[in-house]
Amino acid sequence: MSETKKVLVTLPVTEEDKAYFERQAEGGSFRCLFTYLPGEEVSEEAAASFDAIIGNIAPSLLHGGAKPEWMQLNSAGAESYAGTDVLGENAVLTNAAGAYGPSVSEHMVALTFGMIRKMRGYGLLQDAHDWRALGSVTAVEESTVLVMGTGDIGGSYARRMKALGAYTIGVRRHNKPKPDYLDEQYTMDELDRLIGRADIIAMVMPGGDATYHVMDGRRLRLMKEGAFLLNVGRGSSVDCAALAEVLKEGHLGGAALDVTEPEPLPADHPLWDMDNVIITPHVAGNFFLHSTLERIIRIAGSNLRHWTRGEAFEHRVDRTLGY
Repeated sequence: MSETKKVLVTLPVTEEDKAYFERQAEGGSFRCLFTYLPGEEVSEEAAASFDAIIGNIAPSLLHGGAKPEWMQLNSAGAESYAGTDVLGENAVLTNAAGAYGPSVSEHMVALTFGMIRKMRGYGLLQDAHDWRALGSVTAVEESTVLVMGTGDIGGSYARRMKALGAYTIGVRRHNKPKPDYLDEQYTMDELDRLIGRADIIAMVMPGGDATYHVMDGRRLRLMKEGAFLLNVGRGSSVDCAALAEVLKEGHLGGAALDVTEPEPLPADHPLWDMDNVIITPHVAGNFFLHSTLERIIRIAGSNLRHWTRGEAFEHRVDRTLGY
């Protein structure tokens, strides 16, 4: 075997993980030479020298020089890497869809209860040593939960809400067989007529032109009075300035955001100071739950094996769509 291909791994791997990657590459049509380096330490010159990259690096590092044959993202979102100006036209892009369901959906559940039980307001009262009630709350049981984006993460959240007694409505880009954890399922073109039915709207949508400000001022005002908005997908799918206005008007019960537009949210943004808004700094996913990283490593290892053998990839991204 004469050919050697260079593989960059930016994931925070252990020696056991490295051995796993080495085993997955054995027996292929070429030899793999691995380099393990944190993404923030990769230069543009270095990025151009690898035949494959496992893990995310800044897309700007891939605009010039050579392009990898294959890039395995550690994120589910892939829109920043899909363009041919980032990767070559024939490069294969795969993502980590399926790795984040447990972590992000449990964060969503926590934010949901934080919103409807007024935990942000009670936290402020605790800081002030102020013992008083903040009034009526909303229950998940028998509420209507509308989930925008019912892939791995949105589906995991809907399943949990259904188990807690909610009536679940799913909205997705393309029509597919309805899973049991959804009571109803629709496509995005029916969104306007569905918004007003929901007590809680949870958004798990990818970025891109199709989802930019999908919840703008008009749609936010279509929401049921006193309803709650949750966003963990992409900050650009909610017009945060409009959200602040609608909340100030008193139309909505509250909001919870793990993603914002822009990120970080500017320190002077009015959403920071609202006592019915919970903000977390894009931490629902990442590697904070160790099992998430383990899932990503298994996805990457499986695709590494496919790459070395010329086999079909799993979790392949359609680069014309970005997912």
